[in-house]
Amino acid sequence: MPAVATLRRRGRRASQAVCARARGAILDVSIDEQPTTHASILKDYQVHPVRGHLIHIDLQEVRLDQPIQAQVVVELVGDPEGVKEGGVLSQVQREINVEALPLEIPERLELDVSGMAIGDSLRLVDLPAREGVTYLDNPEETVLATVTVPTQIVEPEPEEEELAEGEELPEGEVPEGEEAPEGAAESAGEPEADAAGDQATTEG
Repeated sequence: MPAVATLRRRGRRASQAVCARARGAILDVSIDEQPTTHASILKDYQVHPVRGHLIHIDLQEVRLDQPIQAQVVVELVGDPEGVKEGGVLSQVQREINVEALPLEIPERLELDVSGMAIGDSLRLVDLPAREGVTYLDNPEETVLATVTVPTQIVEPEPEEEELAEGEELPEGEVPEGEEAPEGAAESAGEPEADAAGDQATTEG
């Protein structure tokens, strides 16, 4: 098994940005001021939760003539046709697992998404092959990018149209769901009673 060297920050402040750029790169590591260096890759690093600076770095020594496994970032390039038509581009998987010689590990892999329409998806099988690099994830099941229709929130329509501002109901009508006042109901019956009385007087 390859040896694993663990280096802790002592005194001098380490740079988090340098570690971020070092992923996938081959580092020449010198330990205890030894004249020889060790070819290594960055396995992991820890950042102080409050101050934000590096407090721990893990390096793994590698042999340049033996393949290693690593995670490589997938970068989407191009403007999808589906986005121009109103779709939304989503990157589902940002990193994939690869195997290659240490010096053949790519810094990133580019995936052209310019031809994607709404409803399309690109998988690992659609990622162009790289000489000397083997993709370890499932080529058919590993989804890298999709273009979907944006989610629309449909508000429920009101059951009945509301009156326009300033518009009044005709006299004697009551909005649906409301009861007419008692006085209004009695007033509505008075004209009919008066008309019946007038008719009886005329006949007499």
